[in-house]
Amino acid sequence: MLKLKASPFLFPLPALPRLPIPTFTRTVFCRMSATPATPHHPKFVSLDENEPQGTRFRVVSYNILAQVYVKSASFPHSPSACLRWKARSKAVLAVLKNLGADFLCLQEVDEYESFYKGNMESNGISSIYIQRTGQKRDGCGIFYKHDSAEMILQDTIDYNDLVNSIQDGALSDNVRSDAQASENKDAKLKDGSTQKVPQDRGDPNDPCVRLKRDCVGIMAAFKLKDSHNHIVIVANTHIYWDPEWEDVKLAQAKYLLLRLAQFKALVSERFKCASSLIVAGDFNSTPGDKVYECLVSGNLLSSSGTTAEQLEDAPIPLRSAYGSTRGEPKFTNCTPDFTDTLDYIFFSPSDSIKPVSLLELPGLDSSDVSGGLPNFSHPSDHLPIGVEFEYVCGL
Repeated sequence: MLKLKASPFLFPLPALPRLPIPTFTRTVFCRMSATPATPHHPKFVSLDENEPQGTRFRVVSYNILAQVYVKSASFPHSPSACLRWKARSKAVLAVLKNLGADFLCLQEVDEYESFYKGNMESNGISSIYIQRTGQKRDGCGIFYKHDSAEMILQDTIDYNDLVNSIQDGALSDNVRSDAQASENKDAKLKDGSTQKVPQDRGDPNDPCVRLKRDCVGIMAAFKLKDSHNHIVIVANTHIYWDPEWEDVKLAQAKYLLLRLAQFKALVSERFKCASSLIVAGDFNSTPGDKVYECLVSGNLLSSSGTTAEQLEDAPIPLRSAYGSTRGEPKFTNCTPDFTDTLDYIFFSPSDSIKPVSLLELPGLDSSDVSGGLPNFSHPSDHLPIGVEFEYVCGL
């Protein structure tokens, strides 16, 4: 197994059309029950009734809510008993085991060495992990079944590299334009804007400070243990959270696409074969906003008037597994103050894989989300999402 150092060069990305930003959904919930209950175990629902034509494998993405962020003041709607680490850790582990996924892409993972790594390993699941930079204690991990796949290559993504790219002058024109947008926005702040900026972020007037958000991602190439030994690239990331700083989130999304393109090209060159690509994570972006449209840029031809020539410049056109089939979930993050979709599983539609089933999600009227999350049914404020893919040789 080889581990790579992040490549210092970037490829240019196409300019994307300006799109309207959807408003967030606020939902009023009734008070939740304080009675302990069994964690909710969602099931996969088939998209068609066809018999399997090839190898099938399941990918789940889940922001499990780092314990370091679990404070009663942050979740006053949640029963205090369900927030305690002893209860939450057991509940999260129960959910993960029940999902039966071949690949688990988890965000906000803390207690990795002390809890998750060993407990998952004892259940036949290996893992790789990257902790966030700076003083952050959580990170992203990819967990995979021993008997389903063999990891052959891995790499990490540190979005703070955007700062180094600015300083070195190596930033692509497309990403540099977002950094310039940050500077223009910061100039308005100097002129007396009333936009509030938390003090712990540093000086927002410095684009290098603005882009240094300590966000990370991780990706790896896996050889499926099937008759074809097909290679699948699985990437997992957690994009910056603040809707007021969309320029930062967009720069991270574009950098993600660049790094994915580099890694996919390297896998193809080193192993002399094509590979499928799956990208999962908490993107802190709602369907239709700039980050979402950046990631599904390969689909803009039909919906946004993008030309074929522009699409050729997109290094990694992606498609949302939910969005391209049954539609994006109504929500994946659920609290009394904010309820909307932030989590996605994307795949490259030109590859030999297709979604054949999706993990079911509750509706807003479901009793297990009443009052907001986390609760005894759901140990995180996010819901897990999942896709079963089918690989067909020559698809």
